[in-house]
Amino acid sequence: MPRATLVLIVASASVLIAACSAPMQEQSSRRPPAMSHREEKPNRTTVPATVPSTTPSPPAPTTPPAVPTTAPGPVTAVGWWKPSRGVTWQWQLDGAIDTSVDVEVYDVDLFDTPASTVASLHAQGRKVVCYFTVGSWETYRPDVASMPPAVKGGTVDGWPQERWLDIRRIDVIGPYMEARLDLCKSKGFDGVEGDWMDNHLQDTGFPISYADSIAYNRWLIAEAHERGLAMGVKNAIDMAPELSSEADFEVNEQCAEFDECATLSPWISAGKPVLHTEYNVTPAEFCPVTAPLGFSSLYKRLELDAWRQTC
Repeated sequence: MPRATLVLIVASASVLIAACSAPMQEQSSRRPPAMSHREEKPNRTTVPATVPSTTPSPPAPTTPPAVPTTAPGPVTAVGWWKPSRGVTWQWQLDGAIDTSVDVEVYDVDLFDTPASTVASLHAQGRKVVCYFTVGSWETYRPDVASMPPAVKGGTVDGWPQERWLDIRRIDVIGPYMEARLDLCKSKGFDGVEGDWMDNHLQDTGFPISYADSIAYNRWLIAEAHERGLAMGVKNAIDMAPELSSEADFEVNEQCAEFDECATLSPWISAGKPVLHTEYNVTPAEFCPVTAPLGFSSLYKRLELDAWRQTC
């Protein structure tokens, strides 16, 4: 999708960084993983039993208001981290981050994770990925107050505090995503996990096509790389043949449960990791499928706290 001007980027980044400097509540800002794109599985609400519980025309372009604050200078980069297939990882979006897990990569929340935690993980030799949603609007995030109503669609099924975004309107939502990427970079993260990159498969309330999703995702990949950040694709299995040559890794949920893991082979063929998680299928069931494919597989609770099992 087309992106907004540098003035808007700088202003939006200022708003975001200022907002994120205030203390945030732990309660609702950590978001569970996205539900499956399968229509017959609209919600993910079951914690694995074996785990202990713990088409109207687009409106005229709108832009977020400028704020007279000092913004950080432009980010320049000559390259970015390129993870290799089979990398070990930890995915934690809920609770205080357990930095003791012996893995190569951590994937944690952009807003809830302070720069000091990123620095601590770097001191241990880890790479760190920031998680945020790129295809929806969450009411509890610090940067969403001025998002124009025209780009907010229907409520995400299962997440009443979340509404779909019209990803065709890069001119409107682009500055917000650029500011999030700037925050990710300023905190010292190495890469990005963007949630909801398959809005063409969702009931958003907008006539979003496959081509629209491809265009938006390519824009996100380019913006991340421009900042020296690796960019991951979340789910969006049908886009693997095209995006595996441009993005840097895939984050997948439940490909074993839905019998679609082989569809992700373009990522492995490109030498890039598939960071894979199951919730309802045990390692005894999915490891014989994903290990030969070279996936980096986890067994997690739905809330994505620190608990994990591997193959």
